[in-house]
Amino acid sequence: MARKDKVRRPRAETPKGFRDYFGAEVTQRKAMLDAIAHVYHLYGFEALESSAVETVEALGKFLPDVDRPNAGVFAFREAGPEETEADGDWLALRYDLTAPLARVYAQHRNDLPTPYRRYAMGPVWRNEKPGPGRFRQFYQCDADTVGTASVAADAEICAMLADTLEAVGIERGDYVVRVNNRKVLNGVMEVAGLSGDDKEAERGIVLRAIDKLDRLGVEGVRALLGKGRKDESGDFTEGAGLDEAQADAVMAFMDARRDTGAATCGRLRDIVTDSATGLEGVSELEQIASLLEAQGYGPDRIVIDPSVVRGLGYYTGPVYEADLTFEITDEKGGPRQFGSVAGGGRYDDLVTRFTGQAVPATGVSIGVDRLLAALIAKGRVDRTAVGPVVVTVMDRDRMADYQSICATLRQAGIRAEVYLGNPKNFGNQLKYADRRGSPAAVIQGTDEAARGVVQVKDLILGARLAQDATLDEWKENPSQTEVALDDLVPFLRKLLG
Repeated sequence: MARKDKVRRPRAETPKGFRDYFGAEVTQRKAMLDAIAHVYHLYGFEALESSAVETVEALGKFLPDVDRPNAGVFAFREAGPEETEADGDWLALRYDLTAPLARVYAQHRNDLPTPYRRYAMGPVWRNEKPGPGRFRQFYQCDADTVGTASVAADAEICAMLADTLEAVGIERGDYVVRVNNRKVLNGVMEVAGLSGDDKEAERGIVLRAIDKLDRLGVEGVRALLGKGRKDESGDFTEGAGLDEAQADAVMAFMDARRDTGAATCGRLRDIVTDSATGLEGVSELEQIASLLEAQGYGPDRIVIDPSVVRGLGYYTGPVYEADLTFEITDEKGGPRQFGSVAGGGRYDDLVTRFTGQAVPATGVSIGVDRLLAALIAKGRVDRTAVGPVVVTVMDRDRMADYQSICATLRQAGIRAEVYLGNPKNFGNQLKYADRRGSPAAVIQGTDEAARGVVQVKDLILGARLAQDATLDEWKENPSQTEVALDDLVPFLRKLLG
């Protein structure tokens, strides 16, 4: 007798680099997005939802540090006109929310106000190697101003970023918004003799070295400016090969931060005094510092910091980054600062790809999942999922009565559900309520129905008493109370706080 082929079933697992989010996590993220959107809205920004899929041509080669246009994205090709050949457009999932904005503005610019101020929230996708805490799908929350070259727009973004962090629960003193200018960096490159197309590779190494100051320290960066650096594992990273004078110019720039924005800008002006581009960048930083100071944003919230680099080929003017300054415990049990949760800057060339005309723009992007992880690490997010009130089923034939109780609670704005599993074992109904994180269970048997009452079991109090209550506490704080059906709504409202 022939043996039947074994049915091959799909594996029940998420793809590598992706993860699932359940009730409490989704609720927490939504609350954060709502808080961020409220601040953006207060600043006059309008919501925009763009397509999750863009043409690869529209996305362009703006992935950080990547030369190939479609590297790092999830791309596929449309069928051709006959739908038999794959000769249509290459499409890709968006890797950020800025490239789609450039396409939207270029496409609809005649119908949009100038400047155009928009915010956008949603998932983005990166076809990159995943790692601990690094996923291929994650949420971003952006705000951008398109169509103005005024650095007042950059100052406004920095102020809004500070307000946003505080709105979601990051206390003042636990964060700092750091501001720099790519023009100043370019001026330093000129002073160090690193301008010109033939020095592009060296400039890239220098900028990456500056960006690693917090992690490698002054000596580590100095090594990367020279011949190179060997790390603790023995791996060697080739340096930029600068001579002493060139390295001194770069190190002087990195050491330029002072107690006030004005003092920092003064030091930077001395360093790039021979570069017109550098002096222009310093002047813009001075304007930003002055505008922020006038609004009450001092160095306890926003600072001028020359060590901020951001993407190598993306930004054209002011750049900014929001760092959380408190310590957390890393994977090895050691202390470390949480680090960056947001960043952005001016990108005056992005829309130009579509229009051929100069269109200045500036904006910021917040890493929502990372910011949420920071709040959890600080204990400022309640990770306990609060479930619905569960109306238990004591008699299958009275299901309509239980649904009626539930409908009354919902009409009063109380989240509730009727137990729809097998009601035969009442203990399983309470176990279900516990697994849902339900604050209370409503119980009504035939006797209670005849008297117009219900029993309300306080599951939160019951769980606490079961852990550490004395006998006297049990007697003084019964976790189950008889309540008249007409009084159920006010009773639950009080119980729920």
